[in-house]
Amino acid sequence: MDEHRAAFLEEAYELLTELQDALLTLEQSPDDSEQIDRIFRAIHTLKGSGQMFGFDDLAAFTHEVETVLDQLRAGHIQVTRKLIDLILASCDHIKLLLDRAQEADSTPLTPQEDFDSKAIIECLGSLSAESGRVQTTPPNPPESETVNGRERAFRIRFRPSKQLFLTGTNPLRLLDELRELGECIVMGQTDDIPSLHDMNPESCYVYWDVLLTTPHPIDAVRGVFIFVEEDSELHIQPLDETDSADLDQVHKKLGEILVERGDVSSAELEHALGLQRRIGDILVDTRKISRGLVDSALAEQRQLESLSKKRQAHEVVSSVRVPAERLDRLMDLTGELVTTQARLSRIAGSVDHPELSGVAEEVERLIAELRDNTMSIRMVPIGTTFRQLKRLVRDLSGELGKDVTLVMEGGETELDKTVIERLHDPLVHILRNAIDHGIESPKARENVSKPCQGTVHLRATHEGAYVLVEVSDDGAGLDPEVIRSKAIEKGLIAPAAELSEKEIFELIMLPGFSTAQAVTSVSGRGVGMDVVRRGVEALRGDIEIESERGSGTTISVRLPLTLAIIDGLLVKVAEDLYVMPLSLVRECVELNSRNGSGHGRQNLIEVRGELVPFLPLRTLFEVDGEPPELQHVAIAEIGSQLFGLVVDEVVGEHQTVIKALGRVYRGAREFSGATILADGTIALILDLQKIMESAEEGESDETGMQSCTARQ
Repeated sequence: MDEHRAAFLEEAYELLTELQDALLTLEQSPDDSEQIDRIFRAIHTLKGSGQMFGFDDLAAFTHEVETVLDQLRAGHIQVTRKLIDLILASCDHIKLLLDRAQEADSTPLTPQEDFDSKAIIECLGSLSAESGRVQTTPPNPPESETVNGRERAFRIRFRPSKQLFLTGTNPLRLLDELRELGECIVMGQTDDIPSLHDMNPESCYVYWDVLLTTPHPIDAVRGVFIFVEEDSELHIQPLDETDSADLDQVHKKLGEILVERGDVSSAELEHALGLQRRIGDILVDTRKISRGLVDSALAEQRQLESLSKKRQAHEVVSSVRVPAERLDRLMDLTGELVTTQARLSRIAGSVDHPELSGVAEEVERLIAELRDNTMSIRMVPIGTTFRQLKRLVRDLSGELGKDVTLVMEGGETELDKTVIERLHDPLVHILRNAIDHGIESPKARENVSKPCQGTVHLRATHEGAYVLVEVSDDGAGLDPEVIRSKAIEKGLIAPAAELSEKEIFELIMLPGFSTAQAVTSVSGRGVGMDVVRRGVEALRGDIEIESERGSGTTISVRLPLTLAIIDGLLVKVAEDLYVMPLSLVRECVELNSRNGSGHGRQNLIEVRGELVPFLPLRTLFEVDGEPPELQHVAIAEIGSQLFGLVVDEVVGEHQTVIKALGRVYRGAREFSGATILADGTIALILDLQKIMESAEEGESDETGMQSCTARQ
């Protein structure tokens, strides 16, 4: 039972997320009946399933919420900010109940929490009273309320799994819940009950045929069986699919009904009908119609049957819930396999044994496929995190007396689930800063001829092996002078320090830095952007701040797609090995006097008629000794820019299991991690974005290439 309670809790949290998203969407579009139905279904499912699994407090509370939502569906209550606030507060209380249910000792509500719960219920009751339709029992739809102007009839065949009782589920409660939806005729079928000698008293042998007439949509009917549908045989079919109100037009023959219900097969019905003379033969024999016209009608009938079968043969997409710990363990094992496979390939390459080489190649192919599948399992859309932030923007803008709208783009962009989970807190702090410090008050915006409503853009895009997440606002922007003065006041920089505008903006991410005049519940303690910086660095990402005074601020967070495994290009400089992310490497070319030379104060190489700046890694890492006569340039494409790195040797492609660097190497900006090669040696993973930025910011040396000399 504990296992199924845990499954319910997991489903309940997902329903809460969906409920909150639907509420915020409804607030923007109050006439969207689809969102109202979506909200009602979520609450109804929470109530029914909570009652089924023994969460009586949850079921009682959600019943009160469902009562108000039923009035909303009936049009007796209008969508207002007060209503949305109340339902969102109800969501918070439901989450509190779920959190308490997960605790080992099931801690009861505190007196304050109990008082808040009663206050919410009282407000819900007052809304129902205002509509003049107070209900103290689970609401049954009035006979006059119909969907699309009429009630619908459904045929339901519910054949539960024989192990149903072992999960603690009582099927009679499900049938009672169906009766709440409308007029219901239940017929128990006992033909599967075995003899007493063969019967298992813990098994369920009964199944049910139900005829239900209800104004509710089919999703509401299916929602009754949401927690047993996967292990049961469930068929729900509308009996009157035509829009006509004349039920005489939807009458079906006895044979059709028996076949549709699966009580007899088509072959058995065909055999029985074969004992009778067919209508076509009778019409032809009586010379009422020609054989050709009968054959034409039969062909049309077969065509319609074929089309109907195709429509019913929709692909069923199933999913399996797996604990996150198992996915993490699977990724760890895959990483170890990648390293072991590299050793096997190295050994096979050093031994002249065709059969061993063939096995090594096959293992390499299989592990590459396993790696890709494992990584794809862990990838989830970032839109899930984006949607959770809509509530934050709404509540915070209301608290601060500002009118702010959140515009989201790129929600389908996928990231590793670990990155997604750890990205939430940094995004929360960035949005809080954007609304509190960035967006001005409506009056201040009006004074500078801006719309009273401020806008925050949240977007995600792919950028090679990285994902770029940007938070932009159209607020007042950052004032470099104010930031500089505050930093000097707090002793973070010397008064005579010369900093670029970009370096000044980065000061806001130092611990203890804040430009707020007073400490509030939103800001003022100087921890927000410091948390952002630490969180992003822990994900091996980087953060940039761009701002224009009076126009707004953009904070860009660049994160790796995954923290586990990447395809890399293994290169060599002297005796040291390095890995470049293969997704960023466009091509490799030889460096010679014909295509590479010094132009002005930069080293440039001509690649397919285009001049590309390059940087020797020997210069970057201050490697002693003479380079080989023939060197190679790895051309990287970062964003829309091309940039080359000169190496002594290109070893080849390498599946790279990423290992984090220790704290000692935190200041080494040029590296994003390390990996263990097949022979046990260590190769550092180059951060091409940081290397290019360092080269652009550095001063030109005597050879004309920009140097990066600050390292540990």
